[in-house]
Amino acid sequence: MTPNLPIVGIGASAGGVEALETFFKAVPVENGLAFVVVTHLAPNHESMLAEILGRATRMPVVNARDGETVEAQHVYVLPAGAVLTIREGLLQLLHTGPADRQRAPVDVFFTSLAEDRGEHAIGIVLSGGGSDGTLGLKVIKENGGLTVAQGSKVTRPRFPEMPSSAVAAGFVDLVVPVEEMPERILAYVRNWGDVQLGRPKNGMSNIHALLRMRTGHDFSEYKARTFQRRLQRRMQVVETAKLEDYAERLRRDPDEVGALFRDLLIGATDFFRDAEAFQALETLIIPKLFEGKAADDEVRVWIPGCATGEESYSIAILLREHMDRGQGAPKVQIFATDIDEAAMGVARAARYPVTLVKEVSPERLDRFFVHEAGTYRLAKEVREMCVFSTHSVVRDPPFSRLDLISCRNLLIYLKTELQAQVFPLFHYALRPGGYLLLGLSENVSQHTELFLPVDKKNRVFRRRDLVVRPSLALQQFLPYGRREKTASGASESQLLQRSDRMRNVANTIVERFAPSYVIVDEAGDVLHFSPETGKYLQAAAGPPTRDIIALARPGLRADLRAALDRAKQSGHRVTRDRVVVQTDGDVQIIDLTVEPIAEGNEIAYGVVFADRGVVRTADGNAGEAVAAGEDASVQQIERELRETKERLQSTIEELKTANEEFRSSNEELMSVNEELQSSNEELESSKEELQSVNEELVTVNIELHNKIDELDRANSDLNNLFQTRRSRPYSSIKIS
Repeated sequence: MTPNLPIVGIGASAGGVEALETFFKAVPVENGLAFVVVTHLAPNHESMLAEILGRATRMPVVNARDGETVEAQHVYVLPAGAVLTIREGLLQLLHTGPADRQRAPVDVFFTSLAEDRGEHAIGIVLSGGGSDGTLGLKVIKENGGLTVAQGSKVTRPRFPEMPSSAVAAGFVDLVVPVEEMPERILAYVRNWGDVQLGRPKNGMSNIHALLRMRTGHDFSEYKARTFQRRLQRRMQVVETAKLEDYAERLRRDPDEVGALFRDLLIGATDFFRDAEAFQALETLIIPKLFEGKAADDEVRVWIPGCATGEESYSIAILLREHMDRGQGAPKVQIFATDIDEAAMGVARAARYPVTLVKEVSPERLDRFFVHEAGTYRLAKEVREMCVFSTHSVVRDPPFSRLDLISCRNLLIYLKTELQAQVFPLFHYALRPGGYLLLGLSENVSQHTELFLPVDKKNRVFRRRDLVVRPSLALQQFLPYGRREKTASGASESQLLQRSDRMRNVANTIVERFAPSYVIVDEAGDVLHFSPETGKYLQAAAGPPTRDIIALARPGLRADLRAALDRAKQSGHRVTRDRVVVQTDGDVQIIDLTVEPIAEGNEIAYGVVFADRGVVRTADGNAGEAVAAGEDASVQQIERELRETKERLQSTIEELKTANEEFRSSNEELMSVNEELQSSNEELESSKEELQSVNEELVTVNIELHNKIDELDRANSDLNNLFQTRRSRPYSSIKIS
């Protein structure tokens, strides 16, 4: 076989014969491609597809044979009662019987084609019923190949379910009429190596800006080499050789922006990928997640960048196995997130072709998967453990109180600056002692103050329980359009940006109050100190901290905490009069003011200390002053506590009533849902059987029409022959 020979896999079902004939009539003989046709056939039905296609092209068309080498300008057709794969350019044929019907032969072949040919694999989905081919196109695209589906804005395939499923999942590069496919594929192959980015830095910022504006996601911190490789692939698909021309196309064509966005999100996933890492997770980590937890507790897991769900379900299986071995296991909740909604649609369906579950043991296949029409679907008990939602790990607020974060092979696509934001976020999201699992090419070497290694080889880490929590820049979670940029376009330090802005705002506080002040964020961490704050704040014992409550001097903490809480709740200025603060050898009486400060979408608080006078401890009235100040503070706090208690009691009663109503409604809904699910499964099964019968009838009908045409031609030839023979005797009579 020719090295790097492009192989075109074509999947079709009902109505596909007509589309295949049209396709091959448009393919030039000298094309440099090999073609493999895979259709849905009944195991005991003799197919004439090779003969039919042989009349549509001058290329050799043969039924595929086991061990046959794929050659250029040849067409290979899947015979009935078999499943076809390819390895090292050799076709591999597995024969099946009537009891072992394979209903996803297109997915099976496409997956093996992608693994064997990589970027030289081309997958086409033509007319057909069902969704066979969708996951196969996903694997082809993951490996850098080209994916094509039949369709156009004017005409539709005779049976559009197969191509429509692939398009809706976001795995198709080109959606074109079948007669235009050969020309577009040949142009794509000819463009290999012709795409030039020139000086990418000059045009890349424009493309980053367009993606940010149209999709809301910033790829400027994406690894440059990966970004350029996927950009080049997309330019090759649309036959654009220059970066400037492609940037102009993105401005004019929002659909192309979406196509590039989906290409950038494609990542290779698999069940139990990197088996040793999952073994370490199963033996070292999962038992610890359940330690000390009762049936009414919860184990919380977050999987950012979940893609099509294989990793999420792999972890769910491990957790389910551990739960089955114990008594009174806690509830398990897995949050699987991604910014690719189409990929998560595949994850929610939880249905995968045979080739994608090859790393799953036979025992787990039997226990946790249901074999449905040639594919494997996760059992309901595993599906219900996972919640899939759209979420950006670098833009949206994180989950919290997590026991485990599994972020494997996502950080390798991010630059170091963006990784420096993600690791503190993971530290914040985990419970004390929580675990972090990374990919084998990722590490926390720059963040050892946040995580301890548990298994370096398999990239398992545990959260360090620090006194000082790493600060999370609020601007990280603002829309990208509001982020400030430096002259070079790179994001500045989030903390420095925030401190600078708050320092400017502080001038208004100084003008209004004049005394000493600090600026704190919503978490109570100090962003800015004014001069002369040492009278009210002092370094706390232990590791350094910016927590203002920990820094407050004796006598100030209770009032400061209460004032901050009230300011957060009300959004208005809060004042505490005659607060008694114990300083070095003195007793200071101050007025304390906390005022919210809004800057864009961020909220901070100005804490102002206004002196009312000093009472020397040598003075006999010092104790009285302290006592009077403390009594006033205590009375005010008691009043607020009583009010808060009353509000909480009322809220609790309302929540109890609402909870009972919700529980009752939920039980009814669960009952209805179970009935609907049961009915749906029965209907789905019936639909698949009817669809199979329909596909076979359509194929048989087309072949019967072809046989009738052949019989008509043969009958016409025989009639002509009889007429000729009948007339010959008379023409040969000689008159004497």
